[in-house]
Amino acid sequence: MSLDSGQIAKIAALSRLKLAPEQVQSLELQLNNIMQLADRLSSEDTEGIEPLAHPLSLIQPIALRLREDAVSEADNRVANMANAPAAEKGLFLVPKVIE
Repeated sequence: MSLDSGQIAKIAALSRLKLAPEQVQSLELQLNNIMQLADRLSSEDTEGIEPLAHPLSLIQPIALRLREDAVSEADNRVANMANAPAAEKGLFLVPKVIE
């Protein structure tokens, strides 16, 4: 898939970017290179390949620094809610922002 200058202009408008004509040409080339790379990557056969936890794990063993999922702080809900301008049932109340 490749992008033309019309599609680049539409993407720029949706992104609220103002591009000069020479920038459109440069951006078109760069985005088309990225799209070609994505096409190349998606066409590779990955059947039977295990996902990696870390990109370097192919080269060397990586010890992931995982910690036990345990509570490490006391429950400070009452103290935190004391700072809230409005609260109800242990939850912060905020003004409606979407109509």
